[in-house]
Amino acid sequence: MRSLLFIPADSEKKLAKGFASGADCLILDLEDSVAPEAKQKAREQAFSYLTQALREHPRPRLYVRVNGLNSGLTEADLGAVVRAPPDGVLLPKCRNGAAIQHLGAMLAVKEAEHDLANGATRIIAIVTETAASIFNMGTYAGASQRLEGLTWGAEDLAACLGAETNRGAGGGYSFPYLLARSLTLFAAASAGALAIDAVYGKFRDLAGLRLECEVAKRDGFAGKMAIHPAQIEIINEIFTPSHESIAKARAIVAAFEAEPKAGVIGLDGEMLDQPNLTNARRLLAGYRAT
Repeated sequence: MRSLLFIPADSEKKLAKGFASGADCLILDLEDSVAPEAKQKAREQAFSYLTQALREHPRPRLYVRVNGLNSGLTEADLGAVVRAPPDGVLLPKCRNGAAIQHLGAMLAVKEAEHDLANGATRIIAIVTETAASIFNMGTYAGASQRLEGLTWGAEDLAACLGAETNRGAGGGYSFPYLLARSLTLFAAASAGALAIDAVYGKFRDLAGLRLECEVAKRDGFAGKMAIHPAQIEIINEIFTPSHESIAKARAIVAAFEAEPKAGVIGLDGEMLDQPNLTNARRLLAGYRAT
């Protein structure tokens, strides 16, 4: 998944534009973008949208962002949408691997109630929205077979810390948020999950979005979340491997396959070893999945 677009589930107008966005994944939001008095409407519209959208082929992945486990609203959210069923659930304000297990248990009950395959509903978690969560980033490895990805967020973390802003004078994230971002990348790699970069809030600043996407891809993120359809084209472009990188990856794999006992090979004047082979295979696997 290169691009994941948030859509407020209480907005029929925005839901109607989801498929046309070109996003790899649509996240129907029941949390931050929905006012408390509109939660039930959002649940009902999310279910209605899912039941129709799931019939379409081809279609984007369909996730639902539920309210956090400490909100008292998660059970009602799942009760409304799992029966559709969505491809997965986005868990906000996730504190540790135990929270993933807790959500997984809740999903297992709902899947059983609706005769769905156990484990069919995947999980992506936002793992940096509270100060406590930063100390638990090593707990996601092995937490659940449902875990598909980890992502991070800076806005809720800034509110938790009481920060004036989460960005420096040059527009980049300040150190506490760069730390949270880096830990998410490490945690995802450790858990064998997709690392997904945070949203870029200035949706009209496409140049800034492009730069942030390029940095994220360089560092190892597989995709990026979005808050506006105008962001999707750039995100998909940046996170789609270039023809040159695909060709090089195929050449690396072929060279190692030609010499299966070699630990190091030479290719086009460059010495390559097992980490290069691992990266090449990962790039090709991601390319085939898009």
